[in-house]
Amino acid sequence: MNIILFDGICNLCNGTVSFIVKRDKRKLFRFVSLQSEAGKTLLDRYAVESSNKTLYYFRKGDCYSKSTAILYILKDLGGFWQCFYPLILIPVKVRDALYLLVSKYRYRIFGKVDSCTKPASFSDEESKRLD
Repeated sequence: MNIILFDGICNLCNGTVSFIVKRDKRKLFRFVSLQSEAGKTLLDRYAVESSNKTLYYFRKGDCYSKSTAILYILKDLGGFWQCFYPLILIPVKVRDALYLLVSKYRYRIFGKVDSCTKPASFSDEESKRLD
């Protein structure tokens, strides 16, 4: 199960989720907001320190964040989108610096919503299957 953990009040993040949902023909991805109980449980299970500035991608037992998460998501989307995966060869410090720059200004540029968006549920049963 591939799980994308995102900031549910960020319009850029919600737009990213919508983008992925529209292109996820194989239904590979589940979505959980950072603000949800399921999101907090997931972070605890993987011993990941939460940051609302970071997108997390749980894939095949590993947790990826920031630019690495995005590149793996694009790879798993397949088709044209996997063509971006070779950008993984760019040093992570460079990629993440750009990621964090966008993250810093995303609320100013894209705005945010008052309440968390919930594109898909994440049940306790599914949470247990991550082990």
